[in-house]
Amino acid sequence: MGKWIWLVLLVLVVVVGLGSRGSTFFPQALSPEIVQSVPTQKPQLQPMQNQLQVSAERLFNHVQKLDFQRYTLKERSLTRKYITTELQKFGWKPKLEKFSHGVNIFAERQGTDQAAGAILLAAHYDTVANSPGADDNASGIAVILEIARLLGANSPPRTLQLAFFDQEEAGLLGSKAFVTNTAHLKNLRGAIVLDMVGYACHKVGCQQYPAALPVTPPTKQGDFLAVVGDTEHLPLLNTFQTANTADLPPVLTVPIPLKGLLTPDTLRSDHAPFWYQGVGAVLVTDTANLRTPYYHQPTDTPATIDRPFFVGAAQIVLNATIKLL
Repeated sequence: MGKWIWLVLLVLVVVVGLGSRGSTFFPQALSPEIVQSVPTQKPQLQPMQNQLQVSAERLFNHVQKLDFQRYTLKERSLTRKYITTELQKFGWKPKLEKFSHGVNIFAERQGTDQAAGAILLAAHYDTVANSPGADDNASGIAVILEIARLLGANSPPRTLQLAFFDQEEAGLLGSKAFVTNTAHLKNLRGAIVLDMVGYACHKVGCQQYPAALPVTPPTKQGDFLAVVGDTEHLPLLNTFQTANTADLPPVLTVPIPLKGLLTPDTLRSDHAPFWYQGVGAVLVTDTANLRTPYYHQPTDTPATIDRPFFVGAAQIVLNATIKLL
């Protein structure tokens, strides 16, 4: 009889031990909002991911066509004309959304499952004065236009939305205006914001890091793509951990607690207004002035774009977008 009691106790210890190990991987229950951010329908989308490749020629062509300062009213109007014309070529129906200091561009392609919500791709299209902004942010515009071409004819479960923000350089004015429209946020499951994705440096020590943000970089050079997200929406951020392969640039995912309150350097682009509306958003970037010497300079020209890195970054964003859709 004593032998059986010890056997039962042993079984209970094993069961409890397994339960405690499980809680290590799932420290708390996922909120409904986070659960909605988890990619779905992977089996159906995987074949599309394997087939779709970004075009280097088309990406560079967009950057070259946007090789001018986009600061004045006239220059930003010309930029909007270029973006809307390209989207229309790919079958999209862009809309201009005016706000007090500028004009945003918005377009969407409905998914097959309205309950699945939407994924937004966004980038700002303005520049500072005296800079043609090839990296900042013609590179981001080019990636979204290329993805719009590749995914325009597809109807995945989730809706794909595109936004091009005005007046980011004036204080994130376009994205702040965008998130005040509750219709934009109603079914939004996540936003991917691209801001400078075309520059890489290949010398040890060429990459800097914010002092308040300890990270472990994947390489000793500035040749990785950084993806910054808030800790409240980790499934969205973690999508990028599996969006690259050996032939693409390394990806550094950076989870930010407390909506960036302790790390203000992480709030400098158009993802930040989404965080403060409780919407999951990631910033995809080459780290801007922490890497490139051409930041906000007249020398931010197409000639300074690192083409292999740029094409690889675009492919990573495409892969992640497909997974999320």
